[in-house]
Amino acid sequence: MSTAAPTIGLTLGDAAGIGPEIIDAALASGRLDARFQYRVIGSREGAQPGSPTEATAQAARAALEESARLALTGEIAAVVTGPIHKARMQAIGFEFPGQTEFFAHRAGVEDFAMCLTGGALTVALVTAHIPLRAVAENLSASEIIRVGKLLAAFLRQRLSRAPRLAIAGLNPHAGESGALGREEIELIEPAVALLRGELGDTATCTGPLSPDTVFYRAARGEFDGVLCMYHDQGLIPLKLHAFDEGVNVTLGLPFPRTSPDHGTAFEIAGKNIARPDSLIAAINLAAQMAAASCG
Repeated sequence: MSTAAPTIGLTLGDAAGIGPEIIDAALASGRLDARFQYRVIGSREGAQPGSPTEATAQAARAALEESARLALTGEIAAVVTGPIHKARMQAIGFEFPGQTEFFAHRAGVEDFAMCLTGGALTVALVTAHIPLRAVAENLSASEIIRVGKLLAAFLRQRLSRAPRLAIAGLNPHAGESGALGREEIELIEPAVALLRGELGDTATCTGPLSPDTVFYRAARGEFDGVLCMYHDQGLIPLKLHAFDEGVNVTLGLPFPRTSPDHGTAFEIAGKNIARPDSLIAAINLAAQMAAASCG
């Protein structure tokens, strides 16, 4: 019987970006969970910092495929992904809006969501990688309920108690009783009532709340997580609050997958000024989730 420590896979991302140097810094930091081994996945061959090419994008794609295969076969306990450049990936035929959707597709999962956590804020997104003008038409009660349940389960695992969820409105001042939009009255409020019923005593739900104050209230400890209606509604406050320790988590996968909450930063790659803090937080959260899932 093997006594080897379980392994977490770390993909380089686009090797022309800061992924390789922050991975090196994280591995040398002495701040990673000692219960796990760490395996770097991907090739740096031919990559020049700050000069992305088709080859570096292809290598990033190959690393994603390899990490998904290893996670699905149980050879690694979790995946932490380095940053990729979405437009450059799509130019080589990567058919997904982002890494979140890639892993969900490879795992055959439809019930998934994008979640960000850092400092005192945790946010989950009902809609993610779509244009702002398309948000309202893509909101639905079923999606609010589905993502709300995933967020509640994630927080319950982390906190070992019933979490307190805040549900953000879509419009300024949560619609101002219909004066600034009726989505809160006609869609979000009824969905929250249904979500509250489905969660029962496993979580509390409050909302829809005004988006311009809900994150302040959450950061002060009133709520454990905020369910957001669109991408930037959640990511702007999260990055303002905890840019250097923010972590992206894909909820709903059969294995933990996290990533640092920043991009490739080609403009500073190779200058050794990129901070590894967000990656270290992502690795340690993946380790925490993997340890919990193993018992």
